[in-house]
Amino acid sequence: MEPDILPGLSYPLGATVFADGVNFSVFSKNGDYVELLFFNDVDDENPIRTIRLDPKSNRTFYYWHVFVKGIGHGQLYGYRVYGTFKPEQGFCFDGWKVLLDPYARAVCVGKNYEREAAIRSGNNCGQAMKSVVVDAKRYKWDGDKPLHYPYTRSIIYEMHVGGFTRNPNSGVAKEKRGTFAGLIEKIPYLKALGITAVELLPVQQFDEHDAPKEHTNYWGYSPIAFFAPHFEYSSRKDPLGPVDEFRDMVKALHKTGIEVILDVVFNHTAEGNRSGPIFSFKGFENKAYYILTAENNSYANYSGCGNTLKTHHSIVRRLIMDCLHYWVTYMHVDGFRFDLASVFSRDEDGVPMQNPPILWSIESDPWLAGTKIIAEAWDAAGLYQVGSFVGHRWAEWNGRFRDDIRMFMKGDARKLTDFVNRITASPDLYSEKSRDPNRSINFITCHDGFTLNDLVSYNVKHNENNSENNLDGQKENYSWNCGEEGQTQNEAINQLRLRQIKNFFTLLMISQGTAMMQMGDEIRRTQYGNNNAYCQDNDMNWFDWDAVKKNTELLAFVKNLIRMNLTHEIFQETTFWTDKENRKSPRITWHGVHLSQPDWSDDSHSIAFTLNHEESRSQFHVMINAYWEPLSFELPPLPGMRGRRWHRVLDTALSAPDDFPETPPAFDHDSYVVEDRSIVILGHTGRALTQS
Repeated sequence: MEPDILPGLSYPLGATVFADGVNFSVFSKNGDYVELLFFNDVDDENPIRTIRLDPKSNRTFYYWHVFVKGIGHGQLYGYRVYGTFKPEQGFCFDGWKVLLDPYARAVCVGKNYEREAAIRSGNNCGQAMKSVVVDAKRYKWDGDKPLHYPYTRSIIYEMHVGGFTRNPNSGVAKEKRGTFAGLIEKIPYLKALGITAVELLPVQQFDEHDAPKEHTNYWGYSPIAFFAPHFEYSSRKDPLGPVDEFRDMVKALHKTGIEVILDVVFNHTAEGNRSGPIFSFKGFENKAYYILTAENNSYANYSGCGNTLKTHHSIVRRLIMDCLHYWVTYMHVDGFRFDLASVFSRDEDGVPMQNPPILWSIESDPWLAGTKIIAEAWDAAGLYQVGSFVGHRWAEWNGRFRDDIRMFMKGDARKLTDFVNRITASPDLYSEKSRDPNRSINFITCHDGFTLNDLVSYNVKHNENNSENNLDGQKENYSWNCGEEGQTQNEAINQLRLRQIKNFFTLLMISQGTAMMQMGDEIRRTQYGNNNAYCQDNDMNWFDWDAVKKNTELLAFVKNLIRMNLTHEIFQETTFWTDKENRKSPRITWHGVHLSQPDWSDDSHSIAFTLNHEESRSQFHVMINAYWEPLSFELPPLPGMRGRRWHRVLDTALSAPDDFPETPPAFDHDSYVVEDRSIVILGHTGRALTQS
């Protein structure tokens, strides 16, 4: 053995920097032997050094390890694993392929990178991504730490790092557009909007080439290195740039009081099915990392993306937990949204379990105790667990909120009861008394589906530009174009669409639960009817900064709604409004057009309710008319002293600034005419109704 090479240790996994060198450790149970490769440049056609690991001195159990002196932070490396290559039997050991370390803290992507080179036979050294040695402790955080906001104080903004500043009209310097550094420059916009957390679409290194020909995997749901920030989101193109620039972004967001939640994808990888590339996991131990069929000749596909990670295999479970620890400890993130989290409920054969170990491990882990953990509680194979997801800490994307709110507001029959349940944090779904209602993550739109503007502008999806014959994307959008498909010059339709957008924002911000909005909805971002724009890296997805000026009135309306949500205690309740125990008077009282007479019939399209928060002496009266004609609603008297009057907080049928006036005018009548398809909120409180 060479003098600078020592046997090393089997722990920790990955590349760990010490004062005099780096310890490397990887898992491979059935590989015959392993080579560690070093590179000077990411596009090197050949490694500058190859270290072949000895099964006797460099292997402990199933772990291959070595300590190399004289190298450190920034060293490029990769692996080759040799062994049986019989994909039909589940073995994918291909000694020609350069593999990414599953624990790589950074990944470098060169100008010659080619996905196809990892698919076809032969050497892909010059076209492969390379792992980078990272000393995670080498960063000055200047006292920064995760913010730990409760859900009660959270307004989540789902956003795409690249799309937020990639548009030339962003005003960001060209080299910073679409990067972590570009996002930093736009933090003042986020702060002024009032949101308290950004939920970033995947920033774990993904394969942008995993998309139809001549398209890009824009969203990033094609991961390949779970510990590494996405290389292309860094304005710095040195190997360590993405790591430090991501941390600069986190630190800057924290400084202004904004949390960072990562959308993490542990249900599948970019390696696809048998015809897919060998990037990493396949080449180290295919059978361990993926759920295979009983014959081991094909991949179970509960993710809808070609493969499914075997999340309950001990190796994969450890990788997930180590990865979450890393992002919290060394990257200071505040929480995680788990894509297709119901995949975690499946055992190694794909059968749903009652108590999935990986989910309970995440829930009970002390390192993660202060983080937000949010489940997308379904998968692509029909497992739907909204309302039944395990745990006492998990929050859930409430897909029922999205669907039922949409259907009621477009005028569907037999939806009032569901609608009422959604705006009261879904007590029909979440029945346990101890549950915090704010663990229901309420949303009208997200990246997956129509934007809010398109929800009121299109009846059907228009995904022709995705090159999949408009067969991709969900069919059930529960949308309504308000009378004409797509863009229109009809002013009445345009006004109705704006009113519906304000209605949806109002319901999102006044419903019990935690509100999540999608990037650009506040300025009417459009995808031109595309409801699956995952492969569109263009102005269809980019934030249009010119639209900020065009939609100042809607933007002001949304800002006021967020401020109202965060200002008044009734919207931060930690028990269900519908819970009548231990209260002198109910938090919520239901009405119809007549007081205390809600119409629960199948054809009802209206409801009113009064929110009463005795402790702060505040009341709100909400009237919702999803009917196509105006309705006159009786108003309840205010409790307490005579002479108290309701004030009109908002009326979505009015034009700005009267729709949400800075100083709500008093209202002296005993009824209020709510225009067709509109919402009115009256209020009375001891503090300003709309200003913090």
